[in-house]
Parts: sequence; C-alpha cells; structure tokens
Amino acid sequence: MSDLPRRSARFFRGFRRYARRYIRKNFHAMRIDAGGPLPPSPDGPLIVVMNHPSWWDPMTAVVLSGLMPDARAHYAPMDAAGLRQYRFMEWLGIFGIELNAARGGVVFVKRCNAVLARPESVLWITPQGGFADPRDRPNRFKDGLGRLLHRASNLSVVPLAIEYPFWNDRLPELLVRFGPLIHVGDGASQSAAEWTRRMESVLEAEQDRLAEAARRRDPSAFEVLIGGTAGVGGFYDLGRRFLTTVRGGRF
Repeated sequence: MSDLPRRSARFFRGFRRYARRYIRKNFHAMRIDAGGPLPPSPDGPLIVVMNHPSWWDPMTAVVLSGLMPDARAHYAPMDAAGLRQYRFMEWLGIFGIELNAARGGVVFVKRCNAVLARPESVLWITPQGGFADPRDRPNRFKDGLGRLLHRASNLSVVPLAIEYPFWNDRLPELLVRFGPLIHVGDGASQSAAEWTRRMESVLEAEQDRLAEAARRRDPSAFEVLIGGTAGVGGFYDLGRRFLTTVRGGRF
C-alpha cells in the first residue's frame, strides 16, 4: 500500500459543495473572526493545527479549504475505527490511524511525511486526539504532531480555532479564527516535546481570542463566509409570519 493516502480531487470538490449547503441549513451563519483571517498561502506544504470540539469539524475544514488556492491537495488523519464507518471519506484524502495501537504513532508520522513531501499538500490535524470542549484549559496534545514537526523541514503551520456557540437565534453560529503562519525551516532545532508544547500554546492563544469574540456576540467583528438559516422557528416564527402578513408586509 502506498504511504500517500488516496484522494479524488473531483469527489473533494463535490463534497465541499455539499458541505456548504449542509452548513447553511444547520447554522445561523459561518463566520471568520476579522482579527484572525487565513494568512496568505505559503510556498510548500502546510499543516493546519485545529482544535476538535465537534462532529462538525471535518465539514468545517472542507469548507475552509475553499479559501486556499485550487492547486492545493488536502489530507487529514482520523481514528481508524471511525473511518471504517464512513469509508467514502477516504476519497476526501482522509486516512485512518489506530490511536490506541502501539504502531499508530509510527504509521501517523510515515503517512504524514508522504503527504508533506508534496509541496501542494495541506494536512489538517486535530492533535488533541479526541473531542474536547473549546474552553478546556490547558490544551493537551498527543505527541504525534511534535514528532512530525521535529523531523520536518521547509513547511508551514497555521493554528485554527473553532467554536459552535449559540447566540440569539434558534441555530448555532459556526465561528473560526486563524493564527499567524509559523515557518518550520529545520524541525530538529526543537525537540518533539518542545514542538508539542509550542503548538499547544499557539492554538490555545487563538482559542482564547475566539472565545472572547464569541462572548461579545458582535456579528460586526466577523466576516460571514456562509449565511445560514435565520429565525427561531416553530411557534415563534409562525406568530411573526402571521403579524407581518396582517400588516401587509413580507416575512
């Protein structure tokens, strides 16, 4: 088996269109913190280090990939047990890792290195290794990312913070914030443990900034990537619709 995960660019683009529609249906809006936009795409491979608060994270990543140049090829590791339930996701560039197996870390580094050997690659990683509340502190990562960066050279890393809070609508908001680009020239300049602690720190800083913006509930502090479904629904919107119609307006 090739170390490079299989991937269909055509299937990925089609799934991204589906993900946008699905997010539009299930969220009030998808918003990017105006203080943390995606940095300009660097030359060479890129790792996106993201927190992992929800089942929605893969769809969020797929939609955000549309902000990057079309030539980019996207990949992501996933718990092998979960991937076995959704085999179609392998065509998205998602590859399975046995999280609790002794060889899981070795396979993770091997397959990620195959991805990062290609300059067009983007590797999306949730190094917490499982779901975690976005307000949990301190961040704690599995050691795979640190080992990967220790052996890396000439690639870039960008942190990505994600939250799904409820504001004033029936449906939640999907909020994201990127951090500054980090260039890794010679990964061996830091130990694997030092890389792990550094990545925990930089992602936690962006999560804190996003959390503060989320608490303020100020839509003007965000740029809307996808406008979703508005209104509280049910009996409440039925009443609003009736009153608007009676007054000759349009709901």
